[in-house]
Amino acid sequence: MKSITLASDTANTRLAIDPAAAADLRARLAQDSQGGMKQVARQFEGMLLQLLLKSMRDATTSGGMLDSQQGSFFTALGDQQMALNLATQMPMGLAELIEQQQSGRAAKGGEAEATHSTSATLDALQQSLSALSPATAAGYLGGARHRTGLLASAAGSSRAAALAAESPSAPRDFVDRVWPHAQAAAAATGVPARFLVAHSALESGWGRREISRADGSPSFNVFGIKAGRNWSGATVEVDTTEFVNGVAQSERATFRAYASYAEAFRDYAELLSSKPRYAGVLGQQDGVQFARSLQEAGYATDPMYADKLARIIAGNTLRQALSG
Repeated sequence: MKSITLASDTANTRLAIDPAAAADLRARLAQDSQGGMKQVARQFEGMLLQLLLKSMRDATTSGGMLDSQQGSFFTALGDQQMALNLATQMPMGLAELIEQQQSGRAAKGGEAEATHSTSATLDALQQSLSALSPATAAGYLGGARHRTGLLASAAGSSRAAALAAESPSAPRDFVDRVWPHAQAAAAATGVPARFLVAHSALESGWGRREISRADGSPSFNVFGIKAGRNWSGATVEVDTTEFVNGVAQSERATFRAYASYAEAFRDYAELLSSKPRYAGVLGQQDGVQFARSLQEAGYATDPMYADKLARIIAGNTLRQALSG
């Protein structure tokens, strides 16, 4: 069968999950930002399709007489090429969305900014999709009709980091605003303040996408806490993305609104302290376990939530912001 490639360079015959292919893509970005954006977007679809193929392979009966490690290796190579071919011949539309997003960034901030952001997106996709399970990928692809929500979530493993890359001072400014309140919440929960800062950074994109009221004023809700029936305070309605059976779906939800960051962190600490399901979160001193405990308690529906939070806690962005 003749291979169909996206362009003439060899990076198009390999997925960006391969470090060498990722390096080729970055070189292409430096030489031709527009062409590089197209390749990164197409690679994104290819990686998801490859994981879907792997999920289907894993679901089939194995152990036959002809099965071997060598056979599995060549099957994986074939699946990789097939994924790229499918992304070219039967695109799901995700590549087009990514390309439009980055092209809009170029029009607004210039080619250099768009290229830098696209390179950051490539790094994010490499890390996120390397850790993504085939079953989760299949769930994502099954919800392709919710492409906008999927794009936000799949890239969301580094969305906060990508926003930080656009403005290096953003994380430091955000930490300066919330650190005293994080310390107070840490005293109430027994959780290190930097973990709480990381959690608020994940939910708010380092303060760049905090929930706003209808008049544009801030709600100070940096933890994405929704307003349940027992909430009697101020509220704000916004569109959000939730996962149902691993599929991203957009919905309109009502969130709590506060008068200050201090009030937001106090309410967050009260939520963790008052709900029995968060008992495993309180006093947690390990960043990875803190993140896992939040997800296991049902804090968020995103199946990759714990991984995203753990990466921020252990990442250089938070470390540099705290030392700045």
